Amino acid sequence: MSTSEIFLIAMLIIFSLPYLVWRLGRTDYFAPLVVVQIITGIVLGPGVLGAMFPDYYRFVFNGPVIQSLNGVAQWAVMMFVWIAGIELDLRKAWEHRRESGITAGLALGVPLVLGAAAALALLSYPGWIGAKATQWQFVLGIGMACAVTALPILILLMEKLQILRQPIGQRILRYASLDDIAIWGVLALILMDWERVGKQAGFLVVFAISAAAFRWLMVRVPERDRWYAGLIWLAACGLGADWCGLHYMVGAFIAGAVMDAEWFDQEQMDWLRHNVLLVVMPVFFLSTGLRTNWQVGGTAVFLVAAVLLVASVAGKLIGLRLAGRLLKWQPGEGSLIGWLLQTKALIMIIFANVLLDKAIITNETFTALLVMAVASTMLTVPVVTPKLRRMAEIVFRSR
Repeated sequence: MSTSEIFLIAMLIIFSLPYLVWRLGRTDYFAPLVVVQIITGIVLGPGVLGAMFPDYYRFVFNGPVIQSLNGVAQWAVMMFVWIAGIELDLRKAWEHRRESGITAGLALGVPLVLGAAAALALLSYPGWIGAKATQWQFVLGIGMACAVTALPILILLMEKLQILRQPIGQRILRYASLDDIAIWGVLALILMDWERVGKQAGFLVVFAISAAAFRWLMVRVPERDRWYAGLIWLAACGLGADWCGLHYMVGAFIAGAVMDAEWFDQEQMDWLRHNVLLVVMPVFFLSTGLRTNWQVGGTAVFLVAAVLLVASVAGKLIGLRLAGRLLKWQPGEGSLIGWLLQTKALIMIIFANVLLDKAIITNETFTALLVMAVASTMLTVPVVTPKLRRMAEIVFRSR
C-alpha cells in the first residue's frame, strides 16, 4: 500500500475509534471526548497495542506516516495554544488585582512546590531526568507541570457545567489566565539557552517591535481579514521562537497573548476553538500517545503518576483553601475552585511534550505526566457537579 493510503488508515483509526468509545460508552460525565481521544492515543501507542501487535504498529505507524502525522499535530497544537493566548483577559485580572494575585499565586505556588519536591525524589532514581537536562530544569519543569491549569479545557468543562458565563466562572478564568502567563514564562526560562542568549534576546526585541506594529495594523484592517493576518503572525512567531531555541510553542503562545479577544466575534472564537479540537487536535493526541513508554516498568510509571497526581490535586486544594481564608470566601468555595483549577488536560500535555522535545524529561517521565493529566481531568466533572448543586448561591454571586 502507498504511504497516502496508510496515512488515511491512521486517520480513520484516529477519528473513528475514540468517537465510538465516547458515544457508545456514554463516557461524557467522567471522560469527555477530549479525554477519550488522549487515552486512545496512549492505547494505540507502543506501550499497549504496539507491544501486543508489533506488526500492526510497524505497518500503520511507519516512518513516513509518523512524519506526516507529526506535521499536522504541530500546526494543530500551535493553533490551540495561540487561541489560548488570545483568550487571556488581563484587564479583568488587573481590576481585581489583589484577589486575583493572591488566588493565582497560591494556586500556582503550592502545587509547584509539592511537584518540585516529588521531582527531587525522582532524581535519586535512574531513567527519569532527560539526557540534556540540568537538575534545576528537571525539578522546575516537573513542579510547573503539577501547577498547570488547562485554560482552554477549563473553558469547555465550565461550559458543560453551565457556569462559564456566571460570575464564578469569570473569576476562575481570571485566576487561570494569570497562571497561564506564569507557566509559559517559566517554560521560556527553562528553555533559555545561555550559549544562544544573544539570539534569544534579539528575537524578543524584534518580537516586541513587531507586536506593536501588528497591533497597530490589526485595529485598522477589516474584521474579515484579521483571522488570516493572525495565522500569518502565528507562523512567523513560531518560526522565530524555534529559530532562537525557545520552541515554537512559546512563540505560538506569545503570538496570541499580544492579541485582543475583542478584535474577534466571541462566537467565532468559540467556533474556531471547538473546530480545532474537532478537526486537527485528535492527530496531536495520537502523536502524543505514540511517545509513551513503559521501559522502566509499568508499575514504576503508574506509581510516579499517582505521586504527581496527589501533588497536583492536593497542591491546588491547599492553595485555594489558603486563598479562601485570606479573602474570606464562603465555606467550600475554595474547594470548588480548586477542583476546577486542577484540570490539567491539554496544556500540561503540551508542556510535557516541549520538555520531552528538549530532552529535559525521558519518555517514562512523559508517560507518567500524561497519565496524571488524564486522571486529573477525569476527576473534575464528577467531583465538581455535586459541589455545584450544594453551593448554587455561590455560582451566581459576583465578587
